[in-house]
Amino acid sequence: MSSYAARRTALREELQAANLDALLVTNLLNVRYLTGFTGSNAAVLIGADGDDVFCTDGRYLTQSAKQVPDLERLIDRPCDTALASRAKGRLGFESHHVTVDGLDELTAASPKAELHKAGGLVEKLRLVKDEVEIEALRMACAAADRALAALIGHGGLRAGRTEREVARELESRMLDHGAEGPSFSSIVAFGANSAVPHHSPTDATLRTGDLVKLDFGALVDGYHSDMTRTLVLGRPADWQRDLYDLVARSQAAGRNALEPGVKVSDVDRASREVIEKAGHGNEFLHGLGHGVGLEIHEAPALSKAGAGTLSAGMAVTVEPGVYLPGRGGVRIEDNLVVRESGPELLTLTTKELVVV
Repeated sequence: MSSYAARRTALREELQAANLDALLVTNLLNVRYLTGFTGSNAAVLIGADGDDVFCTDGRYLTQSAKQVPDLERLIDRPCDTALASRAKGRLGFESHHVTVDGLDELTAASPKAELHKAGGLVEKLRLVKDEVEIEALRMACAAADRALAALIGHGGLRAGRTEREVARELESRMLDHGAEGPSFSSIVAFGANSAVPHHSPTDATLRTGDLVKLDFGALVDGYHSDMTRTLVLGRPADWQRDLYDLVARSQAAGRNALEPGVKVSDVDRASREVIEKAGHGNEFLHGLGHGVGLEIHEAPALSKAGAGTLSAGMAVTVEPGVYLPGRGGVRIEDNLVVRESGPELLTLTTKELVVV
């Protein structure tokens, strides 16, 4: 059984538990998760009895034959109403994705079906990654690791370069090392700009003594990596080293708390308490981390308000940070997979303070 077929089988169990005869999947990421299709227009009807139908339009006739060889294919447009017209009984739809107008169209197109909200059923499955997904995440993390090593090794972090120049080079080097593209717009922040958690690169130039915060990731087979490293150009000041050591201790505490059955809020607490005890709790401005996969930000949310517990196979980030306005900030972020034997680290770049 292919990984896609296995995922559809798991979804059927969810449909049966929800007393649904079928689910109309219209979110393209969920379509990809269930079928492997990567085009820009598609939907899939998953039947609780195993009667599945995939739909796309004529532009993807050849591509869909290659990527979705194991399902009945319907070439039509629009796909959502074309599939809905085939449905009978209790039909679930992705209520978190379908618009109000779209619901009216589905209702008109499915006279033999009774529509029911079923948002989040596929996302529930996506919480726990299978080994095919984890391998894609490994490859994405490896592309980012190698890109950063190449950037540093070739003198890419030197006085006079701008944040924009470094961001462009970093993203180019990820492509050189196997990425389809960046996971998101890279964050490159020098000096005082490193105190802004989601700073956008500018023409600010790198100066000796600056902290350098790099938050970036690579996209491989549709899966995202997300890593942050903070470096310093030239000899670090005592306050920079102390701040770095504090965040490193916090990050280690968060990593070590990743165990199946642990509340996500408790993981956040384990990391946050280290920073709070050092008197910098008010300067840790965001949650500890998030899930990562086909989206750069997925469930679960590792935060004070996060709900639920960890399960083996979840892929998450751990990324505490402390930000001192006008001076600088430090964030250290890794991608990890929750395992019964302890978390698997996917981002392998050193977490020692790198001086360039």
